[in-house]
Amino acid sequence: MIHEGAQFLREIYERRKQIYDLTKRDFADRYTGSLLGLVWAFLEPLAMMGIMWGVFSLGLKVRPTGNVPFIAYLFTGMTAYNFFADMAGASAGVIRAYSFLVKKVKFRVAILPIVKLNSALMVHAIFLGIVMVVILVSGVRPSWYWLQTIYYTGALLCFLIGLGWLLSSIGVFVRDIDNVVQILITFGFWLTPIFWDKSMIPDPYQRFLYLNPMYYIVQGYRDSFLYHVPLWQRPVPALYFWGLTSLTLLAGITVFKKLRPHFADVL
Repeated sequence: MIHEGAQFLREIYERRKQIYDLTKRDFADRYTGSLLGLVWAFLEPLAMMGIMWGVFSLGLKVRPTGNVPFIAYLFTGMTAYNFFADMAGASAGVIRAYSFLVKKVKFRVAILPIVKLNSALMVHAIFLGIVMVVILVSGVRPSWYWLQTIYYTGALLCFLIGLGWLLSSIGVFVRDIDNVVQILITFGFWLTPIFWDKSMIPDPYQRFLYLNPMYYIVQGYRDSFLYHVPLWQRPVPALYFWGLTSLTLLAGITVFKKLRPHFADVL
């Protein structure tokens, strides 16, 4: 199984030029035809962040721990989660969207979730730049700890590619998976400490937050940008996250390889 997984990943690497070309096309097609184009990728999330900042900071007077500005706390968490939600939401239907390519004998279908991931990553990179500006304006000083965000983004990418292979292969046969994923994304948003702090729930229940893989990523972004906590100081959440990520990658590769021969027949 390990050998098959390594071979599978090697084949993906060999098609990196094709992945690059499809990513550019997907990114361009995503915003072609609309009046504001790429602006829509940022306008809606920024509007939601602004509304939530007004409601929870100005209205409900929510204050995160560590004496950090709430706007920086909120924007950092939402940027991490929006990247996850964007990719997870697009994964289930990506093979159906590219059905004209799936039927080609020599086309490697496994690169399609990677294409969506790269397209979402481009938007996420720009959002990180916006977050840095917000953090600086809110009075938080820059630090070398900001570089840890590269690690946490890489960790999330590993988790998302396994999830992408799993959801995209199932989505060919079960169309309802799109709706199920959207419901889970919504639940995950409210169950992840994005606009609230974990200190708001009783101590005995806080450990259940670690079961949510996005808690590790969101907290990691905040550790890097706001709290300046080195990543090695959270070994238990890290072990859990990478264990879950390894299982997700293994499941994604296995299920994809099992179902791949039947894609063309269904589509």
